[in-house]
Amino acid sequence: MNKTTFSADAFSGLLHAGTGGTFMRLPRLTADTKALKDAGVTAAFLGFPWDAMCISRTGTNMGPKAIRDASDQFSFFNANLDLDLSDHYTFADCGDVPVVPGSAVKTMKLAEDMVDEIMASGAMPITLGGDHSVSIACVRAFAKHVKKPGLILVDSHFDTALEVGGEELSHCCPITRAVDAGFDPRNIVIIGTNGWMNPRNELEYIREKGITLMPLEMIIEKGPSVVAREAAEIAGNGTDSVYLTFDIDAIDGAYAPGTGVPAPGGMTSREAISLIRELAKVGLGGFDLVEVSPSYDHDGITSRLAVQLILEALGGNVQR
Repeated sequence: MNKTTFSADAFSGLLHAGTGGTFMRLPRLTADTKALKDAGVTAAFLGFPWDAMCISRTGTNMGPKAIRDASDQFSFFNANLDLDLSDHYTFADCGDVPVVPGSAVKTMKLAEDMVDEIMASGAMPITLGGDHSVSIACVRAFAKHVKKPGLILVDSHFDTALEVGGEELSHCCPITRAVDAGFDPRNIVIIGTNGWMNPRNELEYIREKGITLMPLEMIIEKGPSVVAREAAEIAGNGTDSVYLTFDIDAIDGAYAPGTGVPAPGGMTSREAISLIRELAKVGLGGFDLVEVSPSYDHDGITSRLAVQLILEALGGNVQR
């Protein structure tokens, strides 16, 4: 009897039978510096199933699982580019942050420690959210390891609130907490914002701190690749490494309905793919993709787009 085999870069039976429980069926490793070093890991995925700081529709706590499930339909090999990410990275999936229900402070500290372990090993952390507050733990850890960090946010929202009702760990606050952690505002760029979805006080913070704002209109007028190159130049100017945080709600709700605040008139999926591929050429030291809320998705289209955006970022990082 002939033995059934599967190509290493093709789909497996998991596509129809379920999920392997990790991103792209990768081996699971503990977020431990020694374990990651010993395995030679250079890029590590981390799920952060957390939505307790969301002021809009919830459900992003299921985002990491949905993204991992959708990843079974993809390969690390891009036939159009003749690029195999496995030739450039050694991957692992470090599982999920252990959430402490009701405690943002304790949960954020656990997440920060896990990202810290990943970065101490020399690997690039890739975090799957979760609401956008998960980026707070990531940038805090990133700032510990990078002396002069740059930051790029792709989002419909500014995310520069000082606090929300006294809560400083809200998903409206990742950029302000990044500044608090040591990111120079002159090396922070916010891309793709929707003018009708942001408050005046957050715009005042951006102007006061000297953060660069590239609204949605700029992407429409100049095109995503040009905007990405300009943003990368600002974030990378004099910095040692750049962190990218990508909120799926920057994409038009027609292409990414599975999120807390779907944005009418946001980027198309093609624009987002072009943007993130070019942004990553700055040379990323870490990134996250957040706000996928599968309970509002249709046929998993948002989760699948999230997977492709992650792969595009990894590919762009190789092509820098």
